[in-house]
Amino acid sequence: MSYKAEYIWIDGTEPTAKLRSKTKIVGDGEKPGTWGFDGSSTNQATGRFSDLVLKPVATYPDPIRGGSDVLVLCEVFTVDDTPHRSNTRSLLRPVAEQFADQEPLFGIEQEYTFFQGSRPLGFPEAGYPAPQGGYYCGVGADEIFGREIVEKHLDNCLAAGLTISGINAEVMPGQWEFQVGPLNPLDVADQLWIARWLLYRTAEDFGISATLDPKPAKGDWNGAGAHTNFSTKAMRSGYDAIIEACEALGRDDKPREHIQQYGAGIEARLTGAHETAPWNEYNYGVSDRGASVRIPWQVEVDKQGYIEDRRPNANADPYVVTRLIVDTCCSALDKAFLL
Repeated sequence: MSYKAEYIWIDGTEPTAKLRSKTKIVGDGEKPGTWGFDGSSTNQATGRFSDLVLKPVATYPDPIRGGSDVLVLCEVFTVDDTPHRSNTRSLLRPVAEQFADQEPLFGIEQEYTFFQGSRPLGFPEAGYPAPQGGYYCGVGADEIFGREIVEKHLDNCLAAGLTISGINAEVMPGQWEFQVGPLNPLDVADQLWIARWLLYRTAEDFGISATLDPKPAKGDWNGAGAHTNFSTKAMRSGYDAIIEACEALGRDDKPREHIQQYGAGIEARLTGAHETAPWNEYNYGVSDRGASVRIPWQVEVDKQGYIEDRRPNANADPYVVTRLIVDTCCSALDKAFLL
């Protein structure tokens, strides 16, 4: 007897990496082992030196195939056993280990948009739908499009054992959101990539595509982000740590460093309109969805909790985003509180 293992990895496409996967038949009682692939077909190698290596790092039940089949998330290595330049997970690992004693936790809100052909799902063939407003958390066939796919995706994520904490319709027709976490940096990023793969794969069965484009429709429509909620043990027990984390994200050259790595096309989304701060400015505030970083009102009341970095794009790499936030905030908290 045997089972199917779907090996999933992140490719080298720029400026935004894509997900790839292929199936391996594994004998019962065996664990999915190291495998290889043609890097020249994934923007990760040349044809003359095309072999690259897949190393499993996390395994989940496969909700698409069911039974004993699994999804296998992999890191990409070269044949000399060094992380490939596209392997951003390998850069997060040491940072997560360095600050593990601060117990950083993340919850990431992944927005996305369904497309049918060349237009967002729910947009008429000619012209535009009614302005945004009624679609957010809406109900009814005149305002909600793609719910059957969303519900199936949620079921698939839960069956895969992912820590999905919610879903909701967003402000544009065909635009939705799911939330992953709270989890540590590596787990939240791993699970977000798997949830993205399941989103594409689930929508595929309905003949619909899903996109993480940060500005899928031009004009007076919200973009799509991956708002990133973050806390440490100190932040969950005191307000001074909340303020220090917000200050650290705006200190010195940190705003530019983060923005440059928060997803391609960020200038089109972070315009200062549509619940965003301008991409080239940094500020934070309580209950302010027009700020770069929001402190939820309840956090100010409780004097403890978390912050929300509203800048990451929907197409941002969660390994990069979590690494930047942990490195920036935890380093500052270390110094400020002698942790």
